[in-house]
Amino acid sequence: MPLDPQIKPIVDAVEGAAAAGPPASELSVEERRAGYLALADFAGGGPQLDEVIDLTIPGPAGDIPVRVYRNAGAQGIFVFYHGGGYTIGDLDSHDQVCRQLALESGSTVMAVHYRLAPENPFPAGIDDAWTALQWADANKTELGGAADAKIVVGGDSAGGNFSAVMALMARDAGLDLAAQLLVYPGVEMDDDSPSMTENGSGYVLTEETMIWFRECYAADAADWRASPIRAGSHAGVAPAVVITAEFDPIRDQGAAYAAKLEAAGVDVTHTNYEGMVHIFFQLGPIVGAGARAVTQVAEAAKKALS
Repeated sequence: MPLDPQIKPIVDAVEGAAAAGPPASELSVEERRAGYLALADFAGGGPQLDEVIDLTIPGPAGDIPVRVYRNAGAQGIFVFYHGGGYTIGDLDSHDQVCRQLALESGSTVMAVHYRLAPENPFPAGIDDAWTALQWADANKTELGGAADAKIVVGGDSAGGNFSAVMALMARDAGLDLAAQLLVYPGVEMDDDSPSMTENGSGYVLTEETMIWFRECYAADAADWRASPIRAGSHAGVAPAVVITAEFDPIRDQGAAYAAKLEAAGVDVTHTNYEGMVHIFFQLGPIVGAGARAVTQVAEAAKKALS
């Protein structure tokens, strides 16, 4: 089907701005980060909550910033990892989404700002993500939950990659997760699937940009912490929700990961949102499919955490 009429004007605006500006190859890291935040801000702010608190937790190379979102009576903990190609996202780029997830899931959402490439290449971000998950598991009451509160992980794009890796690491470490909620996850660093060719330009996220992300991240594609689809076994990981988008270059690897998990006996729900591009999840206030995807993730978290 064609681009959804709600997302098409946004895609046209982004592509028009890119054509009118300097080539992507000439943009600095700071300029790319500012552009990504501006695109995320286009959707507006999220709902008001009883508490939104910025904290830092001890990390392997210094403090890790986290932002905690909750309403009174919140149950369970949702550890959220933001997207942005391992290089350009932060707590502000996903603030609206996290507020909505906290509201709809009825959980405490802890968003994690892991170290970014290229200043901190692989596996710095993964190390921070794992440290934060272990901290959440050990400090449930500090996060306003019960001592036996359940935990889910989730995130979009690079955050989906981190969440998939966390589910594998949690299984191996005996850390119990109730679910992994993966929104257009990047699970294969060396991707030559049809969607990369079909959607590699003209749909916001381009193949050129993804090559830059990979070069900044500097991960070995054979390492399962970079390409979790290559893990030796996926059996025994947490139940999964996998969301993909029709016009996303990494659509096919997300679908392949859902199939890989299902083949390993994992309970999987895979939804491909037709007419959508890679970022629609962050545009819920202005794109109906984005709102539906956020609700899908929030309801899956609520069910898993109850």
